[in-house]
Amino acid sequence: MESQIESKIYRVIDANLNRYKEGIRVVEDILRYGFDNKDISLKLKNLRHKANLKSSLEFIKFRDAQNDALKPTLNLELKRENLNSLITANLKRAQESSRVLEECFKLFDAQISEIFKNARYELYTVEKEILKLNL
Repeated sequence: MESQIESKIYRVIDANLNRYKEGIRVVEDILRYGFDNKDISLKLKNLRHKANLKSSLEFIKFRDAQNDALKPTLNLELKRENLNSLITANLKRAQESSRVLEECFKLFDAQISEIFKNARYELYTVEKEILKLNL
């Protein structure tokens, strides 16, 4: 792969590693501190830690937050209807990011791609568990 294209993909990976961890962290903290739910909090923590890759520092070199084309906040992102919509939005964020990571890592490392594929399915399961709680 050409190095210029590689750097673009590394930027995509960096952004999605952050998005994945951030989305999970929001839900993890709500379940942990807001509802003292140790089981789901631990599942989320374990999922978040799957994104702690040895190569993460390599991807940061390609970060360009200043020039992010969608950096300004969209109006629909400014408000959440309730706690469930907050949780759902952040789980979707993590699920979508895990899909992007799964696809991008197919170019470099099939094992890491599988990690994010499995994480996405685990997130679907955790989302269902959380929705059953009726928070």
